[in-house]
Order: sequence, then C-alpha cells, then structure tokens
Amino acid sequence: VTPLASWFQSFPATAMAHVPAPDRALPAAAEPCTACLSGSPARQLPHMESKGAAPSFKERLDQYADGIRQAKVTSIGYPGNEVTHLRSFYEWYLASGLFESQLNNVGNPHLASNYKLNSHQFENEVIDFFAPFYGFGRDNYWGFVTGSGTDGNQHGLYFGTRYLLSHTKQKPVVYVGRETHYSVKKLADVHNLELRIIPSNDMGQMDTAELSRVLDPLRPALIVIAIGTTFKGACDDQDAIDDVIREKRPIAVYRHIDAALFGGYLPFTEHASLINHAIKKYDSIAISGHKFFGFDDQCGLFFTTQDVVAHLNPFRVEYLHNAVPTISCSRSALAALKFWWKIHEQGAAHMRADATTMLDNALYLKAELDAMGYPAWLNPYSNTVFLQRPSPELMHRFGLAGDVDARLGDLAHVIVMQHVTRELLDEFLEALADTMPAGLSRLRLMSVTPDPRETPAETAVIQQPTSY
Repeated sequence: VTPLASWFQSFPATAMAHVPAPDRALPAAAEPCTACLSGSPARQLPHMESKGAAPSFKERLDQYADGIRQAKVTSIGYPGNEVTHLRSFYEWYLASGLFESQLNNVGNPHLASNYKLNSHQFENEVIDFFAPFYGFGRDNYWGFVTGSGTDGNQHGLYFGTRYLLSHTKQKPVVYVGRETHYSVKKLADVHNLELRIIPSNDMGQMDTAELSRVLDPLRPALIVIAIGTTFKGACDDQDAIDDVIREKRPIAVYRHIDAALFGGYLPFTEHASLINHAIKKYDSIAISGHKFFGFDDQCGLFFTTQDVVAHLNPFRVEYLHNAVPTISCSRSALAALKFWWKIHEQGAAHMRADATTMLDNALYLKAELDAMGYPAWLNPYSNTVFLQRPSPELMHRFGLAGDVDARLGDLAHVIVMQHVTRELLDEFLEALADTMPAGLSRLRLMSVTPDPRETPAETAVIQQPTSY
C-alpha cells in the first residue's frame, strides 16, 4: 500500500466523499466514536456519521442549525443574548441585493477615501449615537465598530502604549486584576509589555491595596479596569484606583475600561455613571456587541478621545487618504449596518427595558437560591449569579461555565441575559433542587456577599497571596 493510499484509508468514507478516490477501493465507513455520539463538546466531529448514505452538505447544515436552535433554549452559562431580533434586517438584506456586493470598512471611518464599498456613514452614526451614553462630549471622541470585545481591548492596550510612550519615552507597565478577562493578559504578551496581575478579593474586585503596593511611580502605568469581571461579574472600584494614583503619582497614567458585557447595559440603568467618561475620566473603553446588544456575529464598540488618537504613530496609507488608526485593516461593514438597524428598530427605550428585566431577573434568581439555602453570590450592578457548582448533568443541560476558586471552591455561574426568562430560571431551580445534596450548608464566605444594590466600596475584602 502506498503512503498516499494509507492516508486515504485512515479517514471515514463519509468524510472523504468529496475527494477523488485513490487507486484502490476504500474500506467501509468507520464506526462513529463514542464522544461524537455523546455530544461531547471537546470531540464533536460532524463528519462522523453512522453507516449508510452520507447526508448532503445542505442536510448537514440543517442538522447543525437544528442542534444550535435546541441548545440555545437552555443556554444560561455564557454572556450571549439569544434574542437577536434580526429577521427584518436579513429580509431587507436579501431584498436589497446587497448580499451580492463585497463590502469592507477598511480605513478610518471618519475620513473619506476613494473606496466607496463600505458602510462608514452608518458606522459613524452608530458611534455618534452611543458616545453620549458613555459620557463623551461633542467633538471630543473617536470610535469605531470593532470585531469583538477583545478587539476593543487590543486597541485600548495599543492606543494606551503609544499615548504613554509619546509622553514619557517609556513603555508602560500593565496593571490588571486577576479576574479580569484573560484577553488582557494575552494582549500584554502580544505587545511585549510588562504585566503585573493584581490579586482580587473574594467577590472578584481588584485589591487596590495591592495595586498601591506594586505600582511603580517611576514608570508609566496602563491600568485596565474591569467593569464586569468574566466569571463573578465584579466592577473594579474606580474611585479607589484614583486614590492610589493620587497617592503614588506615577509619571503618566492611561486608564482602559474592559466593559464587554456590562458596558452594553449599564448606560441604560441608574448606574450609568460607572462608565461615564466625563465622571470617571478613563481614556478608552471596549464593549461587546454580541453580548447585551444581541448580534448573531461577533462585533463591538470602542471609544477614546481625540487627544489619544492624535498621539498614535502616523502610519500614512495614501490610497486610503490618511493615517489608519485601527490595528485591524479590513473590517466588517455588515456589523455597522446591523448596529445602525437595531438603533432605529429598537432604540434606547428597548435597551433600557432589556437592562431592567435582566437585572430584576438576576435578583430573582439570587433570592430563590437564598431561599433554597444554596450557596450563591451576586455583585452590585451585575446580571451574573455565581454559585456552588452543581452536578455535571446540570452543567451540561444548562450549558454552565465552571471555575475553581481557592476560597469558594468549585463554582458555576448563570448569566441572566434577555433570553433567560423567569420560566427558564424556574426550570433550572427545580432541576437544582432535585439534585441538591441533603444537608447542604452555607459556605463560610457567604456572610460577606454584598447587597447587589450597594456600592463596590462596601464589599468585604479578603487578602490573597501576591502573584505577578
């Protein structure tokens, strides 16, 4: 047997249906693996079918779509809004014939070039609509529609580094809380920046006493502030961070806000001041679009000031008419169109109603878990209820994310998005009660769980070992 023929024989026949046959017959289709049949997320291989006629490529896609529609019904462990409200957009998109055009939002959306196949005019209107909700004054902001929250964090670190270099001729040290999204740590590595990871308290907030201890005043500081940590939904205390800055007086400071989930809904609540640039004086902010706003593909928003943009490297791209401030070159024009569509189809009133319902339902879930005697926690301003990890069956059934905390043990969380109704929460609570171990008692740290209506400054702090 030739090496090429052996290679062909190592694949199931159904997976190779589109490949020209080698110079000898292939064996019968392989038996599907157990992991594939069980639906294990680590080993789902859609080409592994049982013996028989292979499905057409359209049938495979239909099967995939059916599986996704079924799975999303009970998905409560990740921050995606499954109520997308985009049917009318796609009806217009098909009817308009725009799907037959290749669009690209390459370049600076605020400077026109000879490339016309973009949606820059709509992107700019999206930025102009949202800028006041984040406290940016007229003519003092710059923003664009990103590819994701991580894309926004990437620009926050890049813009911040260039801004601080321009003022100090030194690369900054990045300071970030341990429970801030992992993308920030990876991006610091990508940009070859020194990273100091600050311990967090039991509820997930950055420990500002530790920040004060390790902040080097002789080097510029790029502080990444989490408004909604990934697992526990904590907001770093910006006032306490400002106190540290005033005390240590570093030679230059840049504050970037990672508000991927919370940045979507907080502007439409009574807690909007938390992400108001005019009040909190941060330098840039990143928000996800596929979380609270409910898009069917990844996108986001990024805002900074005109002063920050003015200090970027002036890499001129003559055929795009001027410097291109974004790291990403080609960018989605459809994302900007969808954002613009939602603004006009729903508006701020709809977003405000969604935010209110989400936070009310999170309080409802926390109260019901308390009534059951089940260990659970909820941070102020948060739609994320984290709890003692339930059985593997419930973790799988409700798509829950897990984490391990040295103080609280094995955890899971429920992120109460728009599709997570009280009926779905009741279904989860009933299933949890049926599997709840007899005699389950409160954990020791239950007593420091803050009232969700209080401010982060009132949250109890428990020291962790320092790790940088």
